[in-house]
Amino acid sequence: MTVAAPQTQVDLSPDQLARACADAMWANDHASKALGMEIVEIGAGFATLAMTVTTDMVNGHGIAHGGFIFTLADSAFAYACNSYNDSTVAAQGAITFIRPGKLGARLVAAAREVSRSGRSGIYDVRVTSGSTVIAEFRGHSRSIGGTLVPPQQPDPR
Repeated sequence: MTVAAPQTQVDLSPDQLARACADAMWANDHASKALGMEIVEIGAGFATLAMTVTTDMVNGHGIAHGGFIFTLADSAFAYACNSYNDSTVAAQGAITFIRPGKLGARLVAAAREVSRSGRSGIYDVRVTSGSTVIAEFRGHSRSIGGTLVPPQQPDPR
């Protein structure tokens, strides 16, 4: 009987590594889970997360509280900037609200890498509801050392 050699991170494609990093983060991401977020798409340098606006997320104007929209954008940013297996945190984040998010709306936050150099990165996140742009977010990331995925992964075969 032949035992397969362990698969190392080097054996993973960039998108497979991004998925493994997302899975590792998701296991402990209680905030995103508690808000009903889901990972829609993940790859090297990008991530798309979605969330439905619930009654508990609506402010006194009857629209989605900006803090929840920011949190969705920030979570998408986090998954995008951690997709290289280099533990990374937000150094700065700014959002511009364009249209209100409505009760029951499914908000989708698509994060993409703009720049990554050394320990720093810049990511843009567009939050939409259908074809309507709700908000634009820009996040600056900083690598803090360490990894999300251990150096060796078991062979999935």
